[in-house]
Amino acid sequence: MEEKTTQVAEARATLSYARISSRKVKIVADLMRGKSVEEAQNIVKFAPKASAEILEKLLNSAIANAENNHFMNRANLYVAEIYANQGPTLKRIRPAAKGSAVRIRKRTSHITIVLRESK
Repeated sequence: MEEKTTQVAEARATLSYARISSRKVKIVADLMRGKSVEEAQNIVKFAPKASAEILEKLLNSAIANAENNHFMNRANLYVAEIYANQGPTLKRIRPAAKGSAVRIRKRTSHITIVLRESK
């Protein structure tokens, strides 16, 4: 028995080392997942979160990749996958009381958006 695997066309855009915590990005990313491209653009445009601006640029990049590299129709695109993984943490030191020091963790994230065409 042979299995037939159909190749689904997908366009992706990735942002590495974004200077924002992946936890903050996931809040807006969860709202966008499964939505059409137009609806996802409206979500990131009006979401009052710091990650919304980053995700808007990344979504526009994924749309441009779909149209120019994969010849997909913009009207049929939807956000199939979107995820934010934790990147390396920048460790900084801040002076504290009695000559001691406190560590500050500046977190980064790797964000990926995958677009597919609906049938």
